[in-house]
Amino acid sequence: MFENLEAIAPDPILGVLAAFLADDNPQKIDLGVGVYRDEAGDTPILECVRKAERVLLDTQTTKTYLGPAGVAGFNSAMSERLFGADSEALNSGRVRTIQTPGGTGALRLAADLIRAARPDSTVWASDPTWANHLALFPAAGLNMQAYPYFDAARSRLRFDDMLELLSQREPGDTVLFHACCHNPCGVSPSPEQWVQVADICADRGVLPLVDIAYMGFERGIEDDTLIIRLLAERCPEMIVASSCSKNFAMYRERVGAVSILSQSAAKTEDVVSVLNSLSRKNYSMPPAHGPAVIDIILHSDELSSLWEQEVAGMRERINGLRSDLAQRTRDAGLQRDFSFLEEQTGMFSFLGLSGEQVDRLADEFSIYTVRSSRINLASFNASNLDYFVDALGQVL
Repeated sequence: MFENLEAIAPDPILGVLAAFLADDNPQKIDLGVGVYRDEAGDTPILECVRKAERVLLDTQTTKTYLGPAGVAGFNSAMSERLFGADSEALNSGRVRTIQTPGGTGALRLAADLIRAARPDSTVWASDPTWANHLALFPAAGLNMQAYPYFDAARSRLRFDDMLELLSQREPGDTVLFHACCHNPCGVSPSPEQWVQVADICADRGVLPLVDIAYMGFERGIEDDTLIIRLLAERCPEMIVASSCSKNFAMYRERVGAVSILSQSAAKTEDVVSVLNSLSRKNYSMPPAHGPAVIDIILHSDELSSLWEQEVAGMRERINGLRSDLAQRTRDAGLQRDFSFLEEQTGMFSFLGLSGEQVDRLADEFSIYTVRSSRINLASFNASNLDYFVDALGQVL
């Protein structure tokens, strides 16, 4: 049977990581992998997570299955964080959240749900979007199309073009949004622009699908859910795929959730029953450790406050690196303007380099990123910024 299979090229980011690991240059920099790093170059375990894990180890009494929906306390806490504790949609029973293996698991379960509900639905995603979106939805049997989003020449949002295309969508279409910290371009609509987007979605009767992987990394934990809350006020249905990998720094624990908003509490129960059936066919039962830890954090005033402080610290560090890098390019007299870095948010930005320039960074300076020149700002620190700016100037 296997004789007809041929090798598939590795994911570009994994290829970048492999090249970085094989490089013995002590000044090497990995700008490709999308994980948060601190000043020492490490991805730390948050202190709130350490404290909650101690509580869990002292109180846990079993390792039996959770059931398809996962940790109930985690699910309810995530619903409140995403939609707001005072949300009419939540308090009327129209919202339900179930735990998934990471944000990718949430997206795949959402894709399977859309396929079950409307097999002919087209998923419209921003151009560009996270690379795995482009693989995940077609793998579930859904058609994908792109709507205008990022102006690469000016490093800004193509908002008018985006609205024009969204205004042409029809009921049955699914429109995918990044709630905050767009991956890969770092450009998000303003709060005022999000209001216009939500109004168009309600007017056109489309199904919004919101991917929120960086809650807290743009303006703050509460503010970064704005588009979810706007849509919940206006639209009868919505899907939200959320990840706790970044804002809890629990990457390897694979903690995610899919949230459903339906027209009525009764219909939401119907949809959840379908989700539970789909998850059973997909991965059977979800993992326990990560969601149980987050359940403890979000139901403790002390640990929740500590978590919010730690998320703010990560956000402020990334924003500081954006400003620092932009300033150092100016100080170095580079002919290209990188001030857009300060206007964007989150860990990612496009530098606007050619593939050949990206190759030179790797070959001559041991600075590694994908050929689109998307970089992870969190990989910078005080010890490597000047080295990077000097290398950037040379390849430019």
